[in-house]
Amino acid sequence: MHLGGELLTIGGLFLIAYVLGRLGKTIGLPAIPIYMIVGLIASPHTPWIGLSVESHTIELIATFGLILLLFNLGLEFDQEEFYGNAGKLLVSGGTYVAINMGVGFAFGFSLGWGTREALIIAGMTATSSSAIVTKLLIELRRLANDETPMILGVTVIEDVFIAIYLAIVSVVLSGDTNIWAVVGKLGLAFGFLIVMFTLARFAGKWVSKIFATRDDELFTVLFFGLAVMFGGIGDLLGVTDAIGAFVIGLLCGATRYRDRIEQLALPMRDVFAAFFFVNFGLGLDLSTFGEVLWPVLGAIGMTVVLNAVAGQIVARMNGFNVQQGINTAVILVNRGEFALILATLSAAAGLEARITAFAGLYVLVMAILGPLLAVNSDRIGRLVVRPARVSRLRSRLRARLGRSSVTLPAGPALDEAVDTAAEAGVADQDAAAAARRAERDRQFAEEFALVEAAGKEDRDNGSLEPDDEPVTSSVEIPAERPERPVRQRDPEY
Repeated sequence: MHLGGELLTIGGLFLIAYVLGRLGKTIGLPAIPIYMIVGLIASPHTPWIGLSVESHTIELIATFGLILLLFNLGLEFDQEEFYGNAGKLLVSGGTYVAINMGVGFAFGFSLGWGTREALIIAGMTATSSSAIVTKLLIELRRLANDETPMILGVTVIEDVFIAIYLAIVSVVLSGDTNIWAVVGKLGLAFGFLIVMFTLARFAGKWVSKIFATRDDELFTVLFFGLAVMFGGIGDLLGVTDAIGAFVIGLLCGATRYRDRIEQLALPMRDVFAAFFFVNFGLGLDLSTFGEVLWPVLGAIGMTVVLNAVAGQIVARMNGFNVQQGINTAVILVNRGEFALILATLSAAAGLEARITAFAGLYVLVMAILGPLLAVNSDRIGRLVVRPARVSRLRSRLRARLGRSSVTLPAGPALDEAVDTAAEAGVADQDAAAAARRAERDRQFAEEFALVEAAGKEDRDNGSLEPDDEPVTSSVEIPAERPERPVRQRDPEY
């Protein structure tokens, strides 16, 4: 068997992916859309480029990529955080998922593609990309932010939701119409999940004995073999290979070798997952994007709006302010690998063909838009939050000045001082005092200028007449102004 041509093509694709990836990094793009674009370039549906790589060439390697994506998702699942704060996480994360899932399901129905298709679209629009979220938090140096634990908590609940959702979807996509057969498959799927979650919770120390080897090569062969084997078990049980890989990753993450497994598994995941995304891109057809353009634009608008609302709700539930809610929304708005996994499952089940194009275009746009929104979250906050806050503070400052014992006439300097103080966001009393001082200083400067002008005129005329009275200022200037004590800033501002 001669594979020189295939190897040359695949190697060339990944060199293209490297070049485009370097360019994408300069503007903050994640790797997922880059790999999809590479697959689109090499797709048989774009023959004018001249590559025409068939999907079956890398299909098995792409399956390994899917398995390792879900294996690492289970491996990184924070069980201590989940079981230690289950109530709070379920309320916060459940609220976020429920808002996106409910409206997403209604949106899927509105497209008229079918009930099963609506279920797939709802899943695509309901959950974030854990890989992109985590990478953005690291690259934007927001791990120390107050809202970051809440964001990671939401992704933990999303991971649990993904496991349950995939189990349900696998049964729905099987096409079985017998009610007892469906109930039996659901029972088997949930039983499999419950058993593996229980083992991960209580059997970690016994499973650790299996990994007791110092040889990195054998260690890697072991966990990779387990991931692939449980992927096969999950597929045979009818709960998809993705769920099988997730639960064995969950179990491996409960061992004392979790950090070592993660260190060795991450590079493997990145390489094999690249094949998965490239393979998905190979199945895309640019000519079909026009058919799904309006549904995709609607889904993007819905996702951005729902995340803005859900981000504020979840932030308020956890005691955070509006800006932190915006930070949460723009991080969690990213969509990626889970949407592509669902699209792959729907294509395998023979559902509406437009779902593949919908998922491809949706993820391409969201994987580009999401990081751009995250990078500019502070600017978004200033545009959205600051005008209302400044207007509110300006009104309070004017009300305080109106109640002041010092009566000052309205003037441009007073207006300017109030606006400046409001935009600076300083405390009410300090800003009011600053405004009064500014107006008093303006009056003093004007009257001092009058005195100087009168003196100059008299000097030019020779001398002052006896009956002339010197011009004096009506503003009392204290001999020594006492130092004002430092006030604490209002934390809201």
